[in-house]
Amino acid sequence: MDRNDLELYLNNLLETPRFRDYCPNGLQVQGRRRIEKIATGVTASLAFVEAAIEWGADALFVHHGYFWKNEAAPVVGQKHGRLRALLVNDINLFAYHLPLDSHPELGNNVQLGERLGWIPDGRFGDNEMGWMTTLPMPVTLEGLAAQVNNTLGREPLVIGDDDRPIRRIAWCTGAAQGYFEDAIAAGADVYLSGEISEPTTHLARESGVAYIAAGHHATERYGVQAVGAHLSDQFDIEHLFIDIDNPV
Repeated sequence: MDRNDLELYLNNLLETPRFRDYCPNGLQVQGRRRIEKIATGVTASLAFVEAAIEWGADALFVHHGYFWKNEAAPVVGQKHGRLRALLVNDINLFAYHLPLDSHPELGNNVQLGERLGWIPDGRFGDNEMGWMTTLPMPVTLEGLAAQVNNTLGREPLVIGDDDRPIRRIAWCTGAAQGYFEDAIAAGADVYLSGEISEPTTHLARESGVAYIAAGHHATERYGVQAVGAHLSDQFDIEHLFIDIDNPV
C-alpha cells in the first residue's frame, strides 16, 4: 500500500481533525513509500522500534508516539536514538492518541469494554472520552477486580469496599484519572482507568465511588491491535502486534 494513501485512510478512519491533542496525530516520521508490513504497539519505545525492525516492518502504528506538547525540542539522547533507528531503516511511524481512545469500534475504550464483556450505554467527559455500562446484575467490587485481573493479566490497584455491590461502571483507559469527577456525576458505582493519582485516592474514599487503576499500558493494548487487524483485512498488509511489557 502507498504510504500517502494509508495516511489519508487512517486520518479519515480515526477522524483526527475533531481532536485538539497533546501531540501530532498521523504520520510522525516518514519512511519508505511502499508499505507491506505494519507493526503495532502501545508506545514507540526504542525496544519496540528495534523489535519491529527485526521483524521487517515498513511502518509502525502506535498510540504513544513522539513530539509531545512542552517536550524539549533538541534531537539528542533518547529522542535521537529512537529517530535514528527509524530514519536509518527508512521506517514510517504513525501515531494516534486521543482519536484512538475515542473511536467507537476500534478505539482503546470500546475494545477494553469488549474484552470485559461490557456493553456501552453512555459516554461522558470532554469529547465523550469516558464510557459507561450498566451490568444486568450487580457484582461485588472484589469480583469485578478479579475479572479485570484475569482479563488483563495484571493485578489492579483498587480503592473501595470489596463487598460493595457494583452495577454502573464508568471507564477510560490510560492516564484518565482526571475524568473521575465526571464519572461520579454520571452516576458511576466504580470508575476504572489506567492510572490513579494522589488526589483521586482521597476522592474515591470520600465519595464512596470505587476506583480501579488497571495499568496505563495494560488498558491501552487493544486499540492498536484492532486497527492493525482492520488494515490487514482491508488491504494487502501483514500485521504484527508487538507487546513491550510495561508495569505502569
